[in-house]
Amino acid sequence: MPVPTDWIEHRRGDRELLGWMRAAGDGFVVIDLLGRERTDAVDWLEAEETLESLGIGYLADPYQLLLDDGRWLRVRITEVSTDEIRVKRDDWGAIDIPLLEYTVAFPMPDTLRTVDPAAPVEPDWL
Repeated sequence: MPVPTDWIEHRRGDRELLGWMRAAGDGFVVIDLLGRERTDAVDWLEAEETLESLGIGYLADPYQLLLDDGRWLRVRITEVSTDEIRVKRDDWGAIDIPLLEYTVAFPMPDTLRTVDPAAPVEPDWL
């Protein structure tokens, strides 16, 4: 999906894109690189500060992808664009596990979600 024309880019000092701000009433809604709204309407400064504090580290977090058979597969994001989000099965650093890659739409659909850090997850290939 092309970025809507009312989304305003926000980049950090090194020009890395951190996300967008969308005008909402008298304020701005923060949108992260996965297309998720991260705030209600806030003022411009708070929107910028929110994107700065979010950074891009959340892209390295583990996620879960809902497969066609109803199972949730632990995945890692490999690429993000406003066209698609690419993920691969979390291989836990193993080099001998077959690569499984998937593509989902942008913005992040309900079939892709963050992993609850408190929930124990076993590799699916053990």
